[in-house]
Amino acid sequence: MSSLTTPVLFGPVPLGHLLLRNFVQSGDRVVDATCGNGKDTLLLAELVGEAGHVTAFDIQDAALSRTSELLHVKLLKKQVTLLNAGHERLTDLVVGPLQAIVFNLGWLPGSNKEITTTAATTLAALEASLHLLAPAGLLLITCYPGHNGGDEESAAVVEWCRQLSCKDYFVWQMEQSNTSSKAPFCLAVQDARVASGK
Repeated sequence: MSSLTTPVLFGPVPLGHLLLRNFVQSGDRVVDATCGNGKDTLLLAELVGEAGHVTAFDIQDAALSRTSELLHVKLLKKQVTLLNAGHERLTDLVVGPLQAIVFNLGWLPGSNKEITTTAATTLAALEASLHLLAPAGLLLITCYPGHNGGDEESAAVVEWCRQLSCKDYFVWQMEQSNTSSKAPFCLAVQDARVASGK
């Protein structure tokens, strides 16, 4: 296989993108709960195509501006709605069912490191996400324990995931084993209704 097509699994985001490519299809409705610099939003927009839709959240104007510009360059703005709102407002602003909901926690790269996601709003958003997921839908969370407040948020997210019923959700934690304990990692939660015949 050519090196141009072989995925490079450096960090949790490329791993998450591999999962998204297997879960999200043309025509799906999805959410990027933390659009940041727009890379997840862009991938989701490519995957859902013009028949689908992406709703992307962020509280920072810089994040929304960067994401908008990236989508404009790639001619993908048509299938994306950008919202200047916290992800804890998911159920207020989005109607399910959704095939995928993506959270890339922490702070906006290249911006103010004091502005970060927090355990309180993230947990509220994750709880809301469960009510929006389609059967067999994917909730994908990238955690960053290495920054100020990141340990607390990451631990809270892991504990929240562990409390989910194994009858209702399949939960996986994926991390690179040969890196620091402060390295980012990925959690995947799949709604189990289809696989279990519910």
